[in-house]
This record gives sequence, structure tokens and C-alpha cells, in this order.
Amino acid sequence: MKAITEDTTEYISDLSYRIKRGEQESLIKMPVGIMFLNGENEIEWVNPYLQKYFGQEEILGKALSAVDKELATVVKKYVAEKKPVEVSWGDYRFQMLIENDIHAVYLMDITRYAKIEQHDKDTDVVIGQIFIDNYDEVTQTMNDKNVSNISNYVTNELSNWAKKYQMYLKRIDDDHFFILAYTSVLEKLEKDRFKILDRIRERTSKQNLPLTLSMGISYGEDDLALLSKAAQNNLDLALGRGGDQVVVKAPEGQARFYGGKTNPMEKRTRVRARMIAQALQELMSQTDQVFVMGHKYPDMDSIGACLGLRRIAAMNQKKCWIVLDNEKLHSDVTRLMDELSQYPEIKGTVISVEEALEKATKQSLLIMVDHSKPSISTSPELYKKLANRMMVIDHHRRGEEFPENPILVYIEPYASSTCELITEMFEYQSRDSEPINKIEATAMLTGIIIDTKSFTLRTGTRTFDAASYLRSVGADSAMAQHFMKEKVDNFLQRNHLIDRVEFIGNRVALCVGEKDKIYDSVIAAQAADALLNVSGVEASYVVTRRSDEKIGISARSNGKANVQVVMEELGGGGHLSNAATQLKDVSIDVAKEELLRAIEENS
Repeated sequence: MKAITEDTTEYISDLSYRIKRGEQESLIKMPVGIMFLNGENEIEWVNPYLQKYFGQEEILGKALSAVDKELATVVKKYVAEKKPVEVSWGDYRFQMLIENDIHAVYLMDITRYAKIEQHDKDTDVVIGQIFIDNYDEVTQTMNDKNVSNISNYVTNELSNWAKKYQMYLKRIDDDHFFILAYTSVLEKLEKDRFKILDRIRERTSKQNLPLTLSMGISYGEDDLALLSKAAQNNLDLALGRGGDQVVVKAPEGQARFYGGKTNPMEKRTRVRARMIAQALQELMSQTDQVFVMGHKYPDMDSIGACLGLRRIAAMNQKKCWIVLDNEKLHSDVTRLMDELSQYPEIKGTVISVEEALEKATKQSLLIMVDHSKPSISTSPELYKKLANRMMVIDHHRRGEEFPENPILVYIEPYASSTCELITEMFEYQSRDSEPINKIEATAMLTGIIIDTKSFTLRTGTRTFDAASYLRSVGADSAMAQHFMKEKVDNFLQRNHLIDRVEFIGNRVALCVGEKDKIYDSVIAAQAADALLNVSGVEASYVVTRRSDEKIGISARSNGKANVQVVMEELGGGGHLSNAATQLKDVSIDVAKEELLRAIEENS
């Protein structure tokens, strides 16, 4: 028994010695850096493994900030962290843990694994689709030799671009290309901001054959079929925004936009207008009733478009309801509603959101006009109820927020207004049905006049054709002017805003409203429009507090500056020359600072 006890004691003593020795050896030799600091952040001790990162320098007793400012900053940043964090120090990556109670810092070098992880990330597959926006329009009047020359030029430019960045490029159609790349290449392309778009546009413009490119690029997904579909969706988004731009987006990520510096070109044919009109007739024949609604705080373009679609529905023997929130109307729309009292058959089809929700059935059709973001619809609830039975007609550039399952989409950013798009559809309706009447034609003409600033902005040949048609069917220009008259208070408030103008350089005008004063959003937009009349001003911004406690920013340009990308930077959107956004939970001063930063970044 004594022998067993002695053997056990000896075994335990030997084991304890080995454990203690192992602890001491690991402290000194294990590949983990250990550093002890005192209360003043002076280095008291480092193990040999960590010493090699400081070289031969004598560091004991010195302040960590004096020895290495970068490491001192990292330690200070994560001193309150309870869990290990991944940090960079010089050319190395470490997993760092700080024990505050004993002032110890533990650093495990994971540089090798970080490089492997980075390499894996850098070699993720990127799929892109490239489309020549206006290839058919540009080449349809050219002879075969010139078509071949311009086609070869674009192919050579894209091939050289792909070779420079080590991408795989394949032409799959006259106006369609496919690219394969790695994410490390995508980072370089984004840093370069896809200047290939500018180069091709500028060089073809000099030959009076302006070609523009659109790209949809997707990454961050292992399923190649899903990645390819996402790239096509991104291309559709770029085209829906007017083309001449790149959309980069992971399937579940936020979209990043590049380009979009030019106004979209007006199409030369009305083939699509006819196709949409026929498709709309087919949809109406399969529905029990139609609901049309614009955006919150509807303008004349939105209401005029609703009235136009109501008439088209009537021409197709379908009941159509206009969904309107009577509590959120501007003065011009209020005058129109008053005028509609003389047309009880039309006034009776204007219903509230609550009535629309009661009337809607599974066979109903919803048409969203003058917007494509469900969140800004007159009734997001009605959209949700008819989400699988709805279509979009809009002239704004498409944003990232978009209905998931629209039956039909008609977005033409080259158009002056939604009223222009809907006016073109009347040509393809039955001649036997009752035609558009005076009040409907006047409302639609007013919508065009307001959105084009009396035919001075975003106006193409088809805009005048639409206006001419509306005049021919009874649109009253005097009544349109009556709708557009403003109240005395609004006139004074707009001039008050303009009086607060300040200039950023010589080309940007900025108005910031008083901090505690609430301004009507229409007045802010009118002030922004008025500032464009100042000589030399290419862009104007008006920042005001709204009645819903948000800060609204209205942005306008004469076409030389792109205010859309500035507003998108702040969560809004719109056109190259007409855009806006609303900011929540910020002050006027903060909104101004964010706007100035966005202007500088996109100048």
C-alpha cells in the first residue's frame, strides 16, 4: 500500500512539473504573441514570439504609442471587446484578445489564412451582360459597310478593355455581349468607374453615331444559373433607368450605379407603344375591374395619367376606379377635382383608399402610374392585395425598389411624362367607343406642360405630337393655365426660399429653408426650377422641412449635371435633370452637410 502511495505521489508530482513546465514553455515558445501593459499603457513584458514583430528595438518600459502608433490605435479601439477580433497591423493580420483585468494583449498571427481567404474571395466568379442601348436605331439607316465598321469598333474597344482587365468577353448578338471575371477585377472596374462607357459614347458621338452601353453585373453567388439570372435582372434595371449605365449588385445586396450621365435617347418608333396598348387591352379583357393610382401627394401628371387610363378602360368596356387620398392634394389637383364636379360620371369613379380595398377582388387589375416604388404609392395596402395582378406605367428611371411580380411594365425614361405615354395609346383604341373628353384631355396636357416646364425640359418630338393630339380632342389651354395658378401665400413662400440662395462655385445653387419652418414640397420644387433661370447655374437644390417632419430635398438641372445620382446617394431618385429625396431623423444642417458631400462625390 505504501509503495502504491509513493508511486502515485511521484506520478502526480512528475505530471504537475510537466504541466507547469509546459505552461512556461508555451508562454515563451507557442506561436501566440503575448504582451503585458501597465495602467499607463507602457509595455511591461512581451514573449519572444511577439518580440520579432518589433525587430531588435528595445521596447520594455516604453509607452505602446511611442513604440508603434498603429498597434496602439488598434488596442485602444478594441479595448472594450470581450471576444477575439480580427485586426490588421502592418502587413499582418491577427486575431486579438484583450484581457483588461490583467492588462494582457494576445495576438495570433493569421496572415496566411487571411491571404487564403482573400484569394478565395478575389477569385469568386462575376458574370456580366453588356447591351448596346441604341444599336438598332443608329444602324437602321446605315449601309452595310458603315454598320460593319461601327460594329467592329465597338467589338475592338470592348475586347481591348476585357484584355486589359483579364476578363473573358463573348459576343452573343449584334448588340449583346457576355463577360466572365473575378471579384478582384470587379473592384478595379468599379475604381475606374467603368470609363469604357464614356470612351465609346464620346468617340461614336464625334462621328454623329452616338452609341451607349448598359451593363448588368452580378457576383457573390456560387450557383452560376442564379448568378446569370441576377446579371440579366441588373441589365434590365440599367435599361429601365434609361441606359448608358452599369448596375453592379449581388443577388441579396444593394445595387451600385455607374454612368447614367446622359439623357436617354428618344426612340424613333412607336412599336412598343402599340404593343403595350394591345397588351393592356388583353389584360383588361381578363379582369373584372381596374384600379389606377399614382404616388402620394399626386401631381397633375399622376392624376392626368389616371384619368387617361380610366378613359381607355371605358373604351374597353371595363369599370375603372381612380384611387385618391383627398387629404394630400396640391392646389392644382384640388382645382381639377372641383372642375370634375361638372362631370359626375368621372367624379363618381374617384374613390378613397378604404373603398378601393373593399372593392378589389382577385380578378381586379391594378395599374401604378407615374411611379414604380410601392412604398410611395397612394395605397401600399392595395398594392399588397393586388401584387400579382398589377402593371407599371412610368417615365422615371427605375430604382432598386420595384414590384416583384408585375404582369406588364411600361417604363420609358426618354418620355417627358406619363401622360405622354398614355396619350400615345389612344391611337390604338377602338374608334367606335366614346373618345377622350375636354376635362381629361386638359388634365393630361397640364401634366405634360408641368413636367416639361412648358416644353423646355425633357421634350422630344413625340411630346409635341402628344400635346397636339390632346389639343385636337378638346384640351383647353386656358383651363390648363387656371389649374397651374398658384396661391398668393405659395408665391411669397417660394420667393422667400429663393431669397436664401447661396452658390457653390458658379454652377450649383443651394437654398436651405429656415430650421423650424415647414414648406410645401411643391413650392420647394418650384424654387428649384426657378433657380435654373439664373445665368451659369447648371444644378439647383432646395432643402426644406416638410409637414411629415422629414427633410425634403428637391433637385433640378439643365441636363449638363446629373442630379439623379446625387439624390440616389441620399436614398432618393428621379431623372437626370429632375430628382428628389426625403431624409428621416436628421436636422436641416445635417441634411445640408450630407447633400454637399454627395454633390462633391458625384461632381
